[in-house]
Amino acid sequence: MKRSSFIRYAGLSAGILALAPKELMAALLQQPAYKITMLRGNIGIFNEKGGTILFYLSDEGIVVVDSEFPEPAGHLISDLKTRSNQPFKLLINTHHHGDHTGGNIAFKGLVDHVVGHENCLANYKRVTEEQKNADKQLFQDIVFQTTWKHKIGKEKIKAHYFGAGHTNGDAIIHFENANIAHVGDLMFNRVYPFIDRKAGASFKSWVTVLDKVQETFSDDTIFVFGHGSNNAVVGTKEDLKGMQLYINQLLQLVDSQIKGGKSKDEILAITSIPGVGEWKDEFKLIKMNLETAYLELTT
Repeated sequence: MKRSSFIRYAGLSAGILALAPKELMAALLQQPAYKITMLRGNIGIFNEKGGTILFYLSDEGIVVVDSEFPEPAGHLISDLKTRSNQPFKLLINTHHHGDHTGGNIAFKGLVDHVVGHENCLANYKRVTEEQKNADKQLFQDIVFQTTWKHKIGKEKIKAHYFGAGHTNGDAIIHFENANIAHVGDLMFNRVYPFIDRKAGASFKSWVTVLDKVQETFSDDTIFVFGHGSNNAVVGTKEDLKGMQLYINQLLQLVDSQIKGGKSKDEILAITSIPGVGEWKDEFKLIKMNLETAYLELTT
């Protein structure tokens, strides 16, 4: 894979790097300049190094969803200050991984509240305590179990939790009037995903969660993804179906291999998942995906 292609997908957390292949380190070495894309009204996305950030510029204050890392978070803050003279009111995290929360600290003293699912906070504290850098974090001070609502400016924001997927604390953040939903790392759009089994993740449950997302939101909803092939981080329900197809094909493949008498090592040697279309192993995670599927099906 070309280096220029690989570095585009950087931004997984230190916790991920401790678990995933060493090739992920290369993804943090260089990054393109940040990019801002407006979606609907005063809602846009920011991409630099890490999981996609969404922001809302209201006449009552600024709302940000996810924070990448400290340096790009600083770039975001500086840019948004040129677009609005309103204060930062809310920072919402889709989940705890460092490429989505590492930049929280840049908002310390700027934002009124940080919001996340209760499992997001628990995982965030656990990981940062293990890494001995909890003092460099800004944790959620508002947590919820299933839903959380807030009205600001012309928007009604509703956070949903549908169960375990990429972790056990993945929230979907819906801006109801604009009909834009940030689904975080429940979507690795056409890229083999990271799945954090230590944080309660489940491929089987992930499929059910994506069903609930499709049932909850309309065909007109714009979905914002944590990561995507060629930086395709905005899409529709069709993309969600593609993610479901990948997980189902992965589980079916591993199940058939187990029933066919293949050993774990033979299964982990598989190099592609058939029947899923143009999916890429940008993060070198296919072995992790196969092993997680194997463990779910055998334990």
